[in-house]
Amino acid sequence: MKINIFGVWLFAFGLLMGSAGASAQTKSVAIFSYQQDEVTAEMTEGIREVLRTAGFREGRNLRLRLVDAQGSSERALQLALDTVRGKPDVVIVLSLPAAQAVMKYTTHIPVVFAGITDPVASEVVSGWGPSGSNVTGVTDALPLQKRVALIKQISPQARRVGVIYNPTDASSVAAVKEFQESLSGSGLIAIELTVLRPLEVGSAARSLIEKVDVFQTFLDPTVNQAYVALAQVANDARIPLLGWDTKDVKAGAVAALDLTAHDLGSAAGRLALRVLRGVKPGAIAPEIIAHPPVYVNMQAATKQSVTFSAALLKIVRPLVRVDAKPTVNPAAK
Repeated sequence: MKINIFGVWLFAFGLLMGSAGASAQTKSVAIFSYQQDEVTAEMTEGIREVLRTAGFREGRNLRLRLVDAQGSSERALQLALDTVRGKPDVVIVLSLPAAQAVMKYTTHIPVVFAGITDPVASEVVSGWGPSGSNVTGVTDALPLQKRVALIKQISPQARRVGVIYNPTDASSVAAVKEFQESLSGSGLIAIELTVLRPLEVGSAARSLIEKVDVFQTFLDPTVNQAYVALAQVANDARIPLLGWDTKDVKAGAVAALDLTAHDLGSAAGRLALRVLRGVKPGAIAPEIIAHPPVYVNMQAATKQSVTFSAALLKIVRPLVRVDAKPTVNPAAK
């Protein structure tokens, strides 16, 4: 009889301790967006996937709160205060306004940011090393040196890089100047040509055919409006065209480095996971993704006479593949 009573007591004690253990392991995460849209939705999904893979399940060992300020600064401040009062284990902020709202009310609750290009200039963190504060995160910046390295990977023999841009666009002028500086010591030189209207892009590209080995584009609105024409010239002349982002790859560029919203969400999720496991955010330097994804257009590679190295093929993410069946030109629909 004593053994049975002891067994019952032991069983009850085990249930009690198991319940307490499960409760102790439950973590609280708030994902704070200034305005919900397709980008923040993709970031959120990337965060959720990382947490699920790590074994966190909503309603079991994870309390997940999605906060949307709906583009209102006043609402953002009120929701930030409510979020901080809830004392989550970590708040993941998906933009600069979201970060600023949350940081106004706490210097203790861990904050992980995503989607902020320059967190130092924005004063989210004091520098690119561990901040010693309650804040860390991942930037969406991609240093131009990485784009230069991609040019050399795609076209190892290239020496002359064709750059077309609108000189009246201040952002484009600044980007081209930074690109020129990043070419120093690379063995590459920029051959520039300016355009004022989208209609000039195709003819400008054709005039560079004998002068360049590869084209590189930036976020120039004028060029982007005529990207199909630029891609057609690259295809006809069999000159590799490197883009700025996935939109360019889909429009006909052979390759581009880009960080999608999902990529950024996944990176932020991994940082949040480290915090949930006990690492202080102030001990984690803001992350610049060391190996950004290389997105490629396999059809453009064939048309532009690009052969990917075995090493590059292992890491690329094809956005447009070579179809065995004839493809339909979207413009013809």
